[in-house]
Amino acid sequence: MRVLATLMGILAPVTAWAATGVREDASGIFVWVFLGFCAMIVVAQVVPSLLLMTGMAKGIASVVKDEKVAAKNQ
Repeated sequence: MRVLATLMGILAPVTAWAATGVREDASGIFVWVFLGFCAMIVVAQVVPSLLLMTGMAKGIASVVKDEKVAAKNQ
């Protein structure tokens, strides 16, 4: 019984100390590297899509302009 009481006396403060050290916002370097890698993937997908949308807008604008010029010349 004495051994059990000693063991419980040692383990109770250790578990309380371990629980206080765990935080949700404790991010290590590997978490930041992972998040940076994810951000690079997102940027790598957004840039070509923006270029595509810009090209489509320019193409549509030039077609509309050509149609206006053609209608004006008739």
